[in-house]
Amino acid sequence: MNSITLNADLAAVSRLVVEGAMLVYTFAFLAFALHLSQLASTKKSVRAGASRLERVGIAMLILAATIHGVGMVLRGISASRVPWANMYEFSITGSFIVVFIFLLALTIKDIRLIATFVAGFNLLILGVADTVFYVEVKSLMPALQSYWLVIHVLVAVLATSFFNIAAALSIAYLFKTANWVKSSKAKLVGTLRRVLALFPKEEKLERMAYRFNIIGFILWTFTLIAGAIWAERAWHRYWGWDTKEVWTFIIWTIYAGYLHANATRGWGGKRSAWLGVIGFVAILFNFTIVNLFFKGLHVYSGLK
Repeated sequence: MNSITLNADLAAVSRLVVEGAMLVYTFAFLAFALHLSQLASTKKSVRAGASRLERVGIAMLILAATIHGVGMVLRGISASRVPWANMYEFSITGSFIVVFIFLLALTIKDIRLIATFVAGFNLLILGVADTVFYVEVKSLMPALQSYWLVIHVLVAVLATSFFNIAAALSIAYLFKTANWVKSSKAKLVGTLRRVLALFPKEEKLERMAYRFNIIGFILWTFTLIAGAIWAERAWHRYWGWDTKEVWTFIIWTIYAGYLHANATRGWGGKRSAWLGVIGFVAILFNFTIVNLFFKGLHVYSGLK
């Protein structure tokens, strides 16, 4: 068996393993969703089983992350490089780091309630990666054959992971403070209101989101700087107004504005939360729409 066939077989196994992780993420998501439902129940007998469901959900999440990590490593071995040179690989690596950071942060008890979001988000990302972004293993173009691929993209993935968790906390804050949630008499909204009552107080949600965004911003700043250095090595200029470069800077500006407004003007509350969510939407736009539909020197990150 030659090396090309072996690499193709490993890539196929990697994809199957990632699909297996998706199945386990589904069980974790359902366990966490049912856990929240039981906590919000008005019946004591139902609420009593909630902690057991949470333990099951965490166990499923750990198992899913382990399987997910194996699939990611196998992809890297099959490609003989780090597994983040295209959208499929970035998706499976980025979503793995999101859940890995979340599991590390589980020592913060109040963050457990966004586990449903984390499991659901990973399931969605892997599903899109497997059905839309998947590409066969290919050799890298010359511009990517650099150690800066490891540094620049890894830090970008880490930054995105922290922004992701911060966005989940901000979304919880916005729902918790929404007037229509507080005043509506609809049964479904009442259930949502009881679920949101389980989350930390608004001030704590805002404070936790701010801290995760600070870490994300520091890492994103390094991503921007590392990208400029890599661009100089690859294309002999630090900045060229490439679409990807512009959007990376736009994202940096949004989060810089978010941190500046919070630190110097006391611009907190809903406005701050919305700005944090807008920043993460800009990241998703940069990763999907910019990669798929805009032309530029970063076309290697797309599907072609």
